[in-house]
Amino acid sequence: MNETLGRINGSLGEPGWVPIQYVTSTYPRSLLAPLYRLARVALVTPMRDGMNLVAKEYVAAQDPLDPGVLILSKFAGAANQLTGALIVNPNDKFEVAEAIREALHMNHQERVTRWEHMIDPLRDRDVSWWAAAFLKALAEQQSGIQIEVKTRARLSPRSTN
Repeated sequence: MNETLGRINGSLGEPGWVPIQYVTSTYPRSLLAPLYRLARVALVTPMRDGMNLVAKEYVAAQDPLDPGVLILSKFAGAANQLTGALIVNPNDKFEVAEAIREALHMNHQERVTRWEHMIDPLRDRDVSWWAAAFLKALAEQQSGIQIEVKTRARLSPRSTN
């Protein structure tokens, strides 16, 4: 990975600027939002469901007047909610490369429109919504289990001894 990034940055970079900032260290939360806001493109490509919060934090941190572009794996659970992202198969390097090219050349109005399609569901489905949905599902499951137990008890043959 480092060799490939070095080759890309070496051939396309300029003094004081490189196209890819590859970060391997951790940052405190207080620095994440400003870093997300500075990124013109975010590439979030888990091979299976995961990294949903990274994608959502990136969208939430964007400047509404000049947002960046999110490229998101179709395997991320957030892909169903963040429909304004460029959705890719992370196993297809050509598809990912094309999405990066599209993101880098996307016009301002399309970036804003795509961001608006992502931020609205994030605002609607905030932490309170998720907590309520979880508790509702839990209560429904609990209710279903109780009904099943009562039904089984009623249908099971009684001992005649």
